[in-house]
Amino acid sequence: MQERGAELAELGFTLVAVGFSPPEALAALARHLGWAGPFCSDEDRALYDRLGLGRAGVGRVFTSGTRAVYAAARKRGEAMARPVEDVRQLGGDALVVAGVARVTFRPASPDDRPPVDELVDAARSLARSLA
Repeated sequence: MQERGAELAELGFTLVAVGFSPPEALAALARHLGWAGPFCSDEDRALYDRLGLGRAGVGRVFTSGTRAVYAAARKRGEAMARPVEDVRQLGGDALVVAGVARVTFRPASPDDRPPVDELVDAARSLARSLA
């Protein structure tokens, strides 16, 4: 998504990442990812709640798609760290205008995220509708 940040900026959007870890942990993650934009901590998950991003059941977290992601990482020799957070908390994506989530993508499982092109297309469509 970061690679498309300039394109989103031209449409009037800013990429903001939000996590529920403490700020220090998110700062380390932002450095690791090379995240250029804001990375905000929502430890009490107020934003998650407002966006309707709930927790998934265990069966939805460890789907065949999720297991495939872990298997591919293991095959590449990447060590799998023991989770330190709530692995059942679902993430999401939202297009926010003037503090209001105008478009929200709510996944059914951790591996159910929209392709970047779909997010950018939604941002283009929303920008046109607001013009």
